[in-house]
Amino acid sequence: MLVRLSIRDIVLIDAIDLDFGGGFTVLTGETGAGKSILLDAFALALGARGDAGLVRSGAEQGQVSAVFDLAPGHPAMRKAAEAGFDTDGGLILRRVQSGDGRTRAFLNDQPVSVQLLREIGAELVEIHGQHDERALIDPATHRSFVDSFGGLAGDVAAVRAAHGEMQAAQNAYDEAAEALAIARRDADFLTHACTEIDALDPQPGEEETLAERRQQLMAAEKVADDLNEAMDAVGGNNAPTAHMASVLRKLERRGEETRAILEPVVQGLSQALEAIEIARMATEAAIRDSAFDPADLENIEERLFALRGLARKHSVQVHDLPALKDSLHGKMEALESGEARLVELEKARLVATDAYRKAAEALSAKRKSAAAKLDETVNAELPALKLERARFFTEIESIDAAQGGASGIDQIVFHVQTNPGSTPGALMKVASGGELSRFLLALKVALAGRGGAPTLVFDEIDTAVSGAVSQAIGARLERLAGAVQVLAVTHAPQVAARAGHHFLIGKSEADGGKRVVTDVSRLDDHSRGEEVARMLAGATVTDEARAAARRLMHDTGAAG
Repeated sequence: MLVRLSIRDIVLIDAIDLDFGGGFTVLTGETGAGKSILLDAFALALGARGDAGLVRSGAEQGQVSAVFDLAPGHPAMRKAAEAGFDTDGGLILRRVQSGDGRTRAFLNDQPVSVQLLREIGAELVEIHGQHDERALIDPATHRSFVDSFGGLAGDVAAVRAAHGEMQAAQNAYDEAAEALAIARRDADFLTHACTEIDALDPQPGEEETLAERRQQLMAAEKVADDLNEAMDAVGGNNAPTAHMASVLRKLERRGEETRAILEPVVQGLSQALEAIEIARMATEAAIRDSAFDPADLENIEERLFALRGLARKHSVQVHDLPALKDSLHGKMEALESGEARLVELEKARLVATDAYRKAAEALSAKRKSAAAKLDETVNAELPALKLERARFFTEIESIDAAQGGASGIDQIVFHVQTNPGSTPGALMKVASGGELSRFLLALKVALAGRGGAPTLVFDEIDTAVSGAVSQAIGARLERLAGAVQVLAVTHAPQVAARAGHHFLIGKSEADGGKRVVTDVSRLDDHSRGEEVARMLAGATVTDEARAAARRLMHDTGAAG
């Protein structure tokens, strides 16, 4: 509930801090005292549209703060927590209005978008006036009224979940059907593409391997003649080894008398022969390793050309061809298995659709039952509100489940017949302003304690009604305050007498009489009696008015 409202520099308000309790609170005062200013400021804190005209003359900016004490599981607390705000200790909504028209919004002293502030404010407070139609104009709101009255939150959640599953099943079916249609359309291409890529059979890393081998072969082609010439020099017909070996044998046969002279020559020739042999073996190995076959090079170049041509054809890199092969075969398999998969998905779609239909129809039946009870409850409230000839009823139009949404299959609109014989119609089109406020009050009483905002504000909904109707309105506001916090701006003493808390809004002079400011004061029991007497008597409060006020407060049981 609202526990504190602080206003600074708004229109005629310098500074006001109001502490609120639970139950029923009224705000009264002379016409023009500033009651509407107070509500405009409160609405600003809840996310209403800003207006530079709200800033007090002479001030650069105005601001309004509203402090709420809430249970941890309240929807506003969950919404704030989901947005990343610390909600320990409740919620503080603050709005700063600058004189240039700009506004800033804060939640628990952290900047927040006005949109989120408005969404959270809607979870916290409902403001209703004689001409405020927001709570009744939207059929979606009517549906939520019926759901709240019937305690159908769990059923609504089940329908929403079933609708989500139906949508998911439908999306899966649509995607599979589209993929199958594309596969059918491309069947000839896929068959040819798979045959072509299978014939080529590209391997991972093949391009790099072939390019490296191609370089080796091209290098071998360049050195082949040189190696053959080298081989001829060290091991061919022109090699000196045979002649050198013959000379070496002759020298080795010489006698001991020449050994000292010939030994260095023999060693040199021996080493030369060994070196030539080593060169021959190395040359043979090089020829062997660089064996060059022009056909090999031609085959490699043809393979590279084919791989690169196929890659260009499919707009991929050569190294992506193996993956492309898998993809093409996957599409072929999808084409082959797509029909069976589509049949399975169609079965799942039908099952999900049937589950949604059953859940939506069950919810619809419960809504119709709840609506009948709601009509009965609201109609029971109307006679005391001097609408005894009126009739309230809920019009429910159920559509086919195939066109249903997350909230079910029901379009719900509140209808009224204000007098017997008159044409029934939508509440907004038939009821007058005063009737509308009383129908709203009857609805709120019927829905007391069944969801909705924890704080309800009624702005002069007792305007232009008789004292007996005001008495009935006061009684219902008091009863409503047993379930939620109720704040009412009123001119009716019968309503004010029922309140548990009473604030008086008035005007006073400031700055030596140079300007007027709005003041708000909490009234004690004696002051409340005086204010109710003023509301009964007008400008001059008589002893008779005071006595009537005491009787009125005593009769309502609201004194103290």
